[in-house]
Amino acid sequence: MRKAAFAFRAFNIETAKAMDVVSDPKTGLMRLLWWKDVVDKVFANKLVEHPVAQVLSSVVSEHKISKHWLKRSVEARINDANRDDHAIPETVSEMERYAEDTQSTILYMTLQAGGIQSTIADHAASHIGKASGLLLLLKALPHHVSKQGRIPYIPASIAEECGLLTRDGGRSEVRMGDELPDAVFKVASVADAHLQKAQELASSVPAEAIPVLLPGVPAQVLMDSLRRHEFNVFDSRLSRGVHGISPLWYQIKLVWHAVRKKY
Repeated sequence: MRKAAFAFRAFNIETAKAMDVVSDPKTGLMRLLWWKDVVDKVFANKLVEHPVAQVLSSVVSEHKISKHWLKRSVEARINDANRDDHAIPETVSEMERYAEDTQSTILYMTLQAGGIQSTIADHAASHIGKASGLLLLLKALPHHVSKQGRIPYIPASIAEECGLLTRDGGRSEVRMGDELPDAVFKVASVADAHLQKAQELASSVPAEAIPVLLPGVPAQVLMDSLRRHEFNVFDSRLSRGVHGISPLWYQIKLVWHAVRKKY
């Protein structure tokens, strides 16, 4: 499954960075639409002169990979890119859907590549993907904060609870404030609940699926780091090493979980 896992992650990186490597958002959107077209060409056995597209084509031809998951992933990125600059998610459920579309899909496809058909493994993958996606959005908040101090990935319902929501002419915005760690905590708590649900399923997950679900480990590491730094996403220590811990300690955690068949 390793080749497939690398291919899906490479595809995810290409689509995730599309809006960040260009100065004009329209150019980024064009890159995403190009990748959507690439998925169609890959499944139509058409050659695309791009290394990630070529390895995707190889993986798709070797394994029974659902086109639906690749399309769902890139379409989620396109929908996010099409959002108005001032638009924010209304509820944390919207963020969960985005996290599943962009993160859980990678795990679903890797399970497919390994021929692993398990409802329990799929269920665990769903929870791990949602947790990973939510936590990564939180960690990336400093990168996404606009020059005007607007925060894009805190849902309006939570921002309102924490006193961070402002309304102007029917438009809602989340602004910087001392209550931001409280809002981050509320979103992180949803991610933590997904991690706990996934971990509760570990004893019932087929052994061959455990390596696929190991992304639950970095998600837990990031969750623990956020908690340790009081959910201050602007704390520079979160960016040290791997999600705030040394690379060696991170590798030890991965090996320990893999040996114990946990994630």
